[in-house]
Amino acid sequence: MRRRDSARPSTIGSIEWTERTGGVLTARECVSLAGPLVRDELRIVAGLLALALRRHSGRRSTVDPAALVPPDSSMARDAEVAARDLLSPVLVNHSRRAFAWGSAIAALHRITFDRELLYVAAMFHDTGLPSPVPQVDFTVRSAELAREFTARHGVPADGGELVANAIALHHTPGVGLELGAEAFLLSAGAGVDVFGLHSDKVPDAVRRSVIREFPRLGFKREFSELWRAEARQVPRGRAWLLHRFAVTDLSIRLAPFRD
Repeated sequence: MRRRDSARPSTIGSIEWTERTGGVLTARECVSLAGPLVRDELRIVAGLLALALRRHSGRRSTVDPAALVPPDSSMARDAEVAARDLLSPVLVNHSRRAFAWGSAIAALHRITFDRELLYVAAMFHDTGLPSPVPQVDFTVRSAELAREFTARHGVPADGGELVANAIALHHTPGVGLELGAEAFLLSAGAGVDVFGLHSDKVPDAVRRSVIREFPRLGFKREFSELWRAEARQVPRGRAWLLHRFAVTDLSIRLAPFRD
């Protein structure tokens, strides 16, 4: 596994930034995220409209089902076992779907990435969410657990940091490929599942098969409750920002999934 491009330490949402600040945004940082947040919201609205009118690009796209299959390795299997020990069935299925959506987007755009590391990041990305800590972004705990896991499995330190950085960045508005393929794909995959961001690009057959294999089990309600709790625990954190300015509850409800 080789190191890929990653966020600079000063990047809002990077693992270094999140651990240093607890994930609490300054007023200037809130302003700097306003543009990416608005762009993401506009993409969500445009995507929902395209889906409703059946003019979305996913109607004409195809992805090889093999591209969505988790890596066949002991580390990947152990990551899923660890996730099942730490998360509810609702969040485990969300993690599996986030990997599948991210993999589909990678296939559509021919993005090269480390499948094992993305899978581990997906399995651990929300492990800190069920137990919020005052003034500390949930991804700090998620990244800590992922680091311990990758170290036990002999992943080089730079690979462990790649996973930790992807986890820390995943709910920052506007994560792009310049911050690393795995960070972009985890953020994109989670965005599809939570808000429907990029869902209009996912082939219809993929959307149906992923939901069939990993049912949502009332995801919208459970995740909304967890997100509100996180926003209360970390005022001026990224969850707070999204909850206040992106009307998270409504965005989650409007995502193009039944529950």
